[in-house]
Amino acid sequence: MTLIRCLNVTVVAALVLAAVYVYKIKFESTVRAAQVSKLQEDIRREHDKIAALRAEWSQLDNPGRIQHIVTRYLPLRPLEATQLDSFDHLPTRTPEPGEDGDPIATIIERMDGPTGSIPSRAPAR
Repeated sequence: MTLIRCLNVTVVAALVLAAVYVYKIKFESTVRAAQVSKLQEDIRREHDKIAALRAEWSQLDNPGRIQHIVTRYLPLRPLEATQLDSFDHLPTRTPEPGEDGDPIATIIERMDGPTGSIPSRAPAR
């Protein structure tokens, strides 16, 4: 009888340990499922933020809006023909360095007229 009783106690103990192990696995899987659910929610929120930022970028990148800002804040005017100069007024090729070894000084010394730039208009009053 003691052998059967010992066998019964061993089987009951094994069943209790198996139940505890199954409960532990179930608890861990519940925790992991909650983590997965939280991560999926975080991912969904990040996707929503990205969509909102793309919509905002699309609005900020709108050419009509940019044109309105440019005309409002930048005092740009169309190019006038008087702002262009002919090739005759361009400086010639850089000469060989003069006595002092400075080619720019040589250009300045040999200049007889304007530097090729267009003189600015007198400011409007």
